[in-house]
Amino acid sequence: MAHEISDGGFTLSDDAGRFDLARAHRWIGQESYWAAGIPLDTFAKACANSLVVGGYAADGAMAAMARVVTDRATFGWICDVFVDEAFRGQGLGKRLMAYLRGHPDLQGFRRLHLATRDAHGLYAQFGFVPLTKVESWMEIRVRDPYAS
Repeated sequence: MAHEISDGGFTLSDDAGRFDLARAHRWIGQESYWAAGIPLDTFAKACANSLVVGGYAADGAMAAMARVVTDRATFGWICDVFVDEAFRGQGLGKRLMAYLRGHPDLQGFRRLHLATRDAHGLYAQFGFVPLTKVESWMEIRVRDPYAS
C-alpha cells in the first residue's frame, strides 16, 4: 500500500504507478550534475530497485522526486533528489525530506546517507551531518559511465 501525504498544496507519494519515469529521467539525465547522460534503461532499473517518491502539484503533475536505495531494515541512501525549476522556492524540497524522514519503511536504520554538492544547509535541517569514520569507508570508483 502506498504511503501518501498532502502538505502545502502538494501530495507526496511512494506509489510507483503514479511516478512519472519519463519526467524523472529528463530531470536526472539532463539537468542533474550527478547523473547527466544516464540512459533511460539504466535509470528505470535503478528506480525499479529503489523506493521512489514523487511530489505532485495540485494538477497531478510530478513536481519533485527522490529515490532511496534501501534494504528497508538497516540502511538507506537518499539520492536523485530533484525539484522541478517551476516549483523551487515553495518549500517542496523541505516537504520531500520531511516525508522521507517520517516514511514508515525508513525508520530504525543504523545509517541513512546522502551526498550533495550544494544543499548541505537543507539536509542539516533534517539531522544530516558530515560523514563520520570516513577511514572505514571504501569504494570502487570507475570513470563516469555516462560521459561521452
